[in-house]
Amino acid sequence: MGNLKTLYHLLLNPVRGASHAERLEAFYGPQASNYDNFRKRLLHGREALFESLPVTPAQTWVDLGAGTGASLDFMGARCRDFAHIHLVDLSPSLLAVAGERVAQRGLENVTLHEADATTFVPEGEGVDLVTFSYSLTMIPDWFAALENACRMLKPGGHIGIVDFYVSRKHVQETERHHSPFARHFWPFWFANDNVFLSPDHLPWLRHRCDETHGEESAGGLPYLPFTRVPYYVFVGSPRLR
Repeated sequence: MGNLKTLYHLLLNPVRGASHAERLEAFYGPQASNYDNFRKRLLHGREALFESLPVTPAQTWVDLGAGTGASLDFMGARCRDFAHIHLVDLSPSLLAVAGERVAQRGLENVTLHEADATTFVPEGEGVDLVTFSYSLTMIPDWFAALENACRMLKPGGHIGIVDFYVSRKHVQETERHHSPFARHFWPFWFANDNVFLSPDHLPWLRHRCDETHGEESAGGLPYLPFTRVPYYVFVGSPRLR
């Protein structure tokens, strides 16, 4: 029943709101309780991202667009090694689920922030790790969010991202190329839910950062057999300017 309710909000429920925060809450609020269960089969590559992140004790981690805090599960036992973890999201309903997750795991080094990923800056002198787990495509000013992430990182810090995407029409030989159908269909399909697939995420990241880990792949969609949507995993360290 929970998955049917989520499908209704994904496919049929109009997204309304005057601001980005209002639209996010209108869309995700009604499905917050079943958010993680449904997206287990939709959001691929999260395990690969968190396994590839360089983590050492006493670091500070910021998860931008943290939603329900599912990234804590993918980080696993290493969560307790961090000096501090900041979970940032604009949806109070999703953050409420994240708060329950933090309490259930007894994590005392986690702070929740209802804030904008393009402007949020934690107190202190910089962070060691910033992640976006299927949140960058939901941030209209994604380039501002990435620049903000790069600014808050200490020299040598890392940014880690997993998300949907489409390739550019012309790519390098080492990059995956998508068909004209895929490049047009997937942005159209996801835009109904205010999820905007971009051909520019990976080129921006590779221009701005030294890449330490990268994957381009595709994964299935729930209830749509023989359908695979492209996603990427990127880990890198911003170049000093």
